[in-house]
Amino acid sequence: MTRHFVCVHGHFYQPPREDPLTGKIPAEAGAAPYQNWNERIYAECYRPNAELGNFERISFNIGPTLHSWMRGYNPEICRLIATQERSNVTRHGVGNAMAQVYNHTILPLATRQDKETQVAWGIADFVESFGRRPQGMWLPETAADLETLSVLAEQGIEFTILAPWQAKADRLDPTEPYRVALPNGKSITVFFYHRELSTGISFNPSLTTNADAFATAELRNSFSPEKTQSGLAQLVMIASDGELYGHHQQFRDRFLAHLMNGASTGLGMGITYPGLWLKTNPVRQTVEIHERSSWSCHHGVLRWMGECACTPGDGRWKIFLRKALNQLAEQLDALYVEALRPLAIDPWKLRNNYIYVVLQKLSAADLLGEMAGRRIDGDLLERIRLLLLAQWERQRMFTSCGWFFDDFSRIEPRNNVAYAAQAVRLARLATGVNLAPRVREDLKYVISHTSGLRGDMVFDRQINSADRLDLSRK
Repeated sequence: MTRHFVCVHGHFYQPPREDPLTGKIPAEAGAAPYQNWNERIYAECYRPNAELGNFERISFNIGPTLHSWMRGYNPEICRLIATQERSNVTRHGVGNAMAQVYNHTILPLATRQDKETQVAWGIADFVESFGRRPQGMWLPETAADLETLSVLAEQGIEFTILAPWQAKADRLDPTEPYRVALPNGKSITVFFYHRELSTGISFNPSLTTNADAFATAELRNSFSPEKTQSGLAQLVMIASDGELYGHHQQFRDRFLAHLMNGASTGLGMGITYPGLWLKTNPVRQTVEIHERSSWSCHHGVLRWMGECACTPGDGRWKIFLRKALNQLAEQLDALYVEALRPLAIDPWKLRNNYIYVVLQKLSAADLLGEMAGRRIDGDLLERIRLLLLAQWERQRMFTSCGWFFDDFSRIEPRNNVAYAAQAVRLARLATGVNLAPRVREDLKYVISHTSGLRGDMVFDRQINSADRLDLSRK
């Protein structure tokens, strides 16, 4: 009887690349011969992994911003991925896909209300893609704190995956999951991935040239000898960026296919995933986690808020960008809450439900009417519709990729500022209040150490483009 089980988790994600004014992804020269990086990575990773059937054999999550783009670009591949996942639901009663927080926000740095919105939106998008509610949810950068885990549990999420160093434990056994007790009286199950195997697969290409050699020399030796002697079932989980398989490392989509459908099973290992594991293996141990911890920053979550040794160069701009966007978020929220006050609607519940407008399940008028208990139209409807759009952009401006790298000149932080500018524009159209002067002043301190580009320059460029577009429509 098989007592050794393997799970590979792939985190498939791309940040939003769309221009907030046009909704289109601009041409990206570095992605040639493709129009943009989404199309190139799709061709090198998402499509081949789907065609090889890998989404049936691994645990995975697909970021909602990526999945939304894929549904428009090639819905057939999305259906193929969903079909592969559904086969596990049919066979085992539980699926192998996990949901993901919607905008890849670093949740320990977010407000409680933003945590709730991000989780609610991620769940709704998962239901749209896979036709069922998720059991598990991937946290961006596996960044976690107790409040984040509490929000997951409150919204029905049963488990997540974290890095082993996020556990407060002198001796962590990653071959089984742990239960984390939460302040709200609930609990959540956490799977900890195998440190050496996950790091090796991610950063040592020589390990993934031969699936048979990897299974024999690396994977088989990663199980606990003591548990093997005792006949206890054990799980080795490998977690990595899903784009490793075919994009970051060529032909690794085929490595993955053989690893999961021959190399490991040929050595007597079973293939599993978190939902399936929990069906027959009750959680036996408990653990506490380090607050504000993550998988790609050994300084907690400092990488996304300030200077950090994880990225070289001058990271002071991150401090000022985080401060500027936090202050803008507070101002946008105040305008939004004030506009809804006469309707006696819970503004955060309305925002959480706005995802169904984005998914085209209902109109903004229908959503507002349902929550207000009466039909809302005219100027009031338009004002709230614009403020909801501003809240949408406000969520996008906290995409984690804006702080991940060392230079503000990169497209990711510039996109975050562009989303902030769009939120300011929409709020001005809705209320007449111009938040731009304060934001512009705050962004002056966001400066690239390589090019001298400043945040207020990017902000003004986006605002001016929007103003020209508005004039051309009149």
